[in-house]
Amino acid sequence: MTDKSAHAEEPLSLPKRCLEAPAAVILTPAAEARVAKLMGDAPEGTIGVKLSTPRRGCSGLAYSVDYVSEANAFDEKIETPGGLFFIDAASVLYLIGSTMDWVEDDFTAGFVFQNPNAKGSCGCGESFTV
Repeated sequence: MTDKSAHAEEPLSLPKRCLEAPAAVILTPAAEARVAKLMGDAPEGTIGVKLSTPRRGCSGLAYSVDYVSEANAFDEKIETPGGLFFIDAASVLYLIGSTMDWVEDDFTAGFVFQNPNAKGSCGCGESFTV
């Protein structure tokens, strides 16, 4: 007679904690400060700011930053000191590894992107291609 309980397999256990993947986009301190300013000036009902890459311009894709009033479960969510920053789910693959900065000078102000996935851009810099 054999004891079956002595040979019973232990149930497979999952790790107690999962490693978090790095954010698709890194925000510089200046970009985080600008998100905080945007959230301070946001219309009522705004829950965050969202980055997307709509098809636009002569190279195909452009960067767009807009207010968002409800979360999409598939968007990437980044918590910044100034509020929630979302990345459009359809845009994540175009943006992985990018750095987003806020730059101001005497004549212009705006978000500037360093995107390792961009293979080219149009002459005016309005759009890019991957």
